[in-house]
Amino acid sequence: MCGIVGYIGNQQAYPILIKGLQRLEYRGYDSAGVALITDSNDMVVYKTKGKVSDLEDFVQSKDVSGTVGIAHTRWATHGEPNNVNAHPHYSQSENLALIHNGIIENYAILKEDLMKRGYTFKSNTDTEVLVQLIEYVKVSNNTDIFHAVQLALTQVIGAYAIAVLERNNPNCIVAARKSSPLVVGIGDDEFFLGSDASPIIEYTNRVIYIDDDEVVRLERGKEPRITNLNNVEKPHQIMELEMSLSELEKGGYQHFMLKEIFEQAKTVRECMRGRINIDRNTVAMSGIIDNKEKFMNARRIIIVACGTSWHAGLIGEYLIEEFARIPVEVEYASEFRYRNPVLNKDDIVIAISQSGETADTLAAIELAHNQGVFVYGICNVIGSSIARNTDSGSYTHAGPEIGVASTKAFTAQVTVLSLIALTIAKEKGTLSKELFESYVTELSSIPDKMEETLGVSSYIEKFSGIFTYAKNFIYLGRGYNYPVALEGALKLKEISYIHAEGYPAAEMKHGPIALIDSEMPVVVIAPNKGMYEKVVSNIQEIKARKGRVVAIITKGDTAIKGMADYYIEIPETCECFVPLLAALPLQLMAYYIAVVKGCNVDQPRNLAKSVTVE
Repeated sequence: MCGIVGYIGNQQAYPILIKGLQRLEYRGYDSAGVALITDSNDMVVYKTKGKVSDLEDFVQSKDVSGTVGIAHTRWATHGEPNNVNAHPHYSQSENLALIHNGIIENYAILKEDLMKRGYTFKSNTDTEVLVQLIEYVKVSNNTDIFHAVQLALTQVIGAYAIAVLERNNPNCIVAARKSSPLVVGIGDDEFFLGSDASPIIEYTNRVIYIDDDEVVRLERGKEPRITNLNNVEKPHQIMELEMSLSELEKGGYQHFMLKEIFEQAKTVRECMRGRINIDRNTVAMSGIIDNKEKFMNARRIIIVACGTSWHAGLIGEYLIEEFARIPVEVEYASEFRYRNPVLNKDDIVIAISQSGETADTLAAIELAHNQGVFVYGICNVIGSSIARNTDSGSYTHAGPEIGVASTKAFTAQVTVLSLIALTIAKEKGTLSKELFESYVTELSSIPDKMEETLGVSSYIEKFSGIFTYAKNFIYLGRGYNYPVALEGALKLKEISYIHAEGYPAAEMKHGPIALIDSEMPVVVIAPNKGMYEKVVSNIQEIKARKGRVVAIITKGDTAIKGMADYYIEIPETCECFVPLLAALPLQLMAYYIAVVKGCNVDQPRNLAKSVTVE
């Protein structure tokens, strides 16, 4: 859950590394550091607690020359955020410097053994253990740094993406990965290294994705050398990125999160492009069509995901069961991977992840594969681990999402799940021609309706600041909108630090109603579809106890408008697609509350964008 960047070439490394860290700061932002081999062939390490800007302040007047270096921005796992625990870490002789993303599970045993051999430690991190181990292996085996990394990693249990510099080897960076993302950028007589493509795209669109248990040597004037831990050469494929630099900029918005909220009409259009034909009323998802027999004969579908993706999966359960009549279960990947689930050969697992690197979801995929189950991936990042490790899948095409709190990824995932459900239903004949065509027509209109919904942002901004006093929120929804209530509550928790809980509206009387008083804001998702009258009754029960109601209602509804303290109108749509519209005002409300509270919206405390460790 940290950001790694590296450079070796003919340009000065430090400006490239700093800009790369700024692009990666959404992955971790409690400390930052850089290691360089300077023009005078001295290896220096500069690091400090805080953000990348603090590192820039720290290195002023210091020697940052040199054309090779590695850098890191941290989200703490082992050891509190401070100057000592920041990366890079030196080996004891200070001949090696290493940066690391991941968790070394057996670090305590390794550390104890190294201490017996005379090694001392300055930090509380598992990373320092790793660099000391590599040095010990290098010295005791009288080998070079590349083979020392190979040998050392055979002793390591856990997840890692690492990059290593050697003081006496200024023409080389050695890197490796296991269960943590790492990508190499190929330039003109230069190489770039990153946890993802964002620090690379400014310089090249040609990349190599490093696979698990692979070690790569980037050396001036030579082709990248990639082997496994047993020194067996591994072929590599250079891929072209489809990302643009403009997607990584704020584009005039105050925060990335606000930009990404307003991008959603565009991203949902992109998600549907080439997959939906309104003129012919058809939907075609190639990943489903190419594996038609698997889906036609599926006994059940199991969706595994974490966080916001899990909420999208819950909506996917409703969609697939209603449209395609296949039983669906939705599991937290973190629970699924450890509970010895019962899987059958005619099951299908759908794994959902924005980054395509979520550690628990990747482990769930491995478990499913070990039991012979077909796995379908839904992710946003081309070339990511989930894209490479699943049997088939669909990209969401949402573009880079920099804000830690997911917004456009959620609606893109729900859109893909809608297309999947419609494609399976078409093949199985579980929807009438008329109903199928009406869904296709309505889904194609959603981007325009999203733009209309976002038009109320100034109204939401005006009233949201009133709720900064709140310590707790309740979010209520029924049917398709229960997962939206969960997602709305999660957004508020993530960026404003206000405790919030999402509930099925009917469950309010089974406990949460005890919390309602004049100080309790209650957000109710209440479109004029589904169990509308029952939701009206829920609102009346809240108002009878002096709760303050914010209602998401269908445009033109007057009944709830008269009861709610505040209301946000969304355009009319069919019940199954309401989540794609209702999510937007909830995202905006969380955003504006957080801004008024002075919270760091794009980088909320204790959170990182990609959860690549357990």
